[in-house]
Amino acid sequence: MNKSELIERLAIKKDVSHKRAEDVVNIIFNSLTDAMVAGERVEIRGIGSFVIKEYTAYTGRNPKTGKPITVRPKKLPFFKVGKELKERVLG
Repeated sequence: MNKSELIERLAIKKDVSHKRAEDVVNIIFNSLTDAMVAGERVEIRGIGSFVIKEYTAYTGRNPKTGKPITVRPKKLPFFKVGKELKERVLG
C-alpha cells in the first residue's frame, strides 16, 4: 500500500472527500516526521516505533578501488516492529 492508496481507503471507509482524507494523512505523516526531526521517539501502539539511530564516523573502503575513506557521522530513521503486528503478520 502506498500513500495514495491509504488516502483512497480512508476516503471510502469514512465517507469523506478525497481532499479531506488527503489532509488527514498529510497531517499525520508531517507530525511523525516533525517529531523524528526533533529527535523524538514515535510509538504507534500495536504497530511499532520509529527512532533515530545515530552512527559515529568510521573508516570504510571504496568498493571499486579498495582505498580507505572516512564515512561521516549520520542519523537514520529506524522502525522497530511491535509485538502485535509481528504476531499478526506471522500468523
